[in-house]
Amino acid sequence: MDEAEILRVEGLKKVFRSGRSHLTLFDNLSFRVRKGEMLAIVGESGAGKSTLLHILGALDSASAGDVYCASVKLRTLSDDAAADFRNREVGFVWQLHYLLPEFTAAENVAMPLLLRGGDRQEAIEEAVRWLREVELEDRAHHRSGELSGGEQQRVALARALITRPSLLMADEPTGDLDSRTAEVVFALIARLHRDYRLTSLIATHNLDFARRCSRVLRLHQGRIEEVPPQSLPA
Repeated sequence: MDEAEILRVEGLKKVFRSGRSHLTLFDNLSFRVRKGEMLAIVGESGAGKSTLLHILGALDSASAGDVYCASVKLRTLSDDAAADFRNREVGFVWQLHYLLPEFTAAENVAMPLLLRGGDRQEAIEEAVRWLREVELEDRAHHRSGELSGGEQQRVALARALITRPSLLMADEPTGDLDSRTAEVVFALIARLHRDYRLTSLIATHNLDFARRCSRVLRLHQGRIEEVPPQSLPA
């Protein structure tokens, strides 16, 4: 695997089966992602964007084909090894923030470190530092229900990055936000991507945001193609 590559996808296929019927969501997907790229994955609803991210992040398995991350073949990982891989190498942001309502913003952000068995005080201090990065340090002790939708998503972004992952994977991270708040969140993702030299994969319906990424892959009718970002319709 090229040292500049962080992901290599070879012949990926996903089939969903229900009784005697089956649906091939996508087939023979192959592409590579280099370190530092900000890659948008676009396509219609149901094209398989979320499923693809789940496979790339070791949350789901493919029906055929392989994903290599830093030379690790993901399908060879045990459940425990896959969980460790996710905790250390991948930061996830979803359309829904999935914050735990009984905990404060700082406690939510600290959770990945606490799950590792880290010291609680050190984890909280690091969480507050990351809340400062997303401009929410003053909300550190508020519970999620006391935060706006945009603030909740910024807390989720801080939680995704507290482990200093190699990969940031975001699935419609602005899909549940109004246009102004979505712009704030996307601009924040772009800044943190740049400042922390992340490799970011963003599934999105927002073509304006996709145009601002370094590469765009489009899922369509079970196949994937690379398209120039500037070619996307306004």
